[in-house]
Amino acid sequence: MSKSIHKFQVKNAAGKDINLEDYKGKVLLVVNTASKCGLTPQFDQLEDLYKTYREKGLEIIGFPSSDFAGQEPNDAAGAEQFCKINYGVTFPIMEKIHVKGDEQHPLYQFLSNKSENGKVNIAPKWNFQKYLVDKEGNVVDYYLPITKPDAKKIKTAIEKLL
Repeated sequence: MSKSIHKFQVKNAAGKDINLEDYKGKVLLVVNTASKCGLTPQFDQLEDLYKTYREKGLEIIGFPSSDFAGQEPNDAAGAEQFCKINYGVTFPIMEKIHVKGDEQHPLYQFLSNKSENGKVNIAPKWNFQKYLVDKEGNVVDYYLPITKPDAKKIKTAIEKLL
């Protein structure tokens, strides 16, 4: 039996504890982000996706990470400010974490390992890898960084879960 993402606690960009259990009943798209990446313009599409589906129960959660070529030079608060100022992001930007390697955050250990989540067995390949989680907290799919947030396959998968 795999455990749910709802068992984890993270910190938001201001350092406040956030229980992912608070997202029960919501579909989640968890994304590792960076402000100095060629894929950074995906923030526009993520925000559009959020605006389109938020009222129906989608939450997007961004985790800044500098694991790929040091492309997130800001701390969490700076990353959050960058997203708001440059892309109008209204979805939550959380603490800056490691999404791979020896210091991988427990949430990303869960998202990356089929033995823990029951479905997906892939760590982020680069910034903007996306993990889709159902209302019960089960990981149901992932999308490689080059997959744009407005891709038909992502929208279709979200619509099926809402």
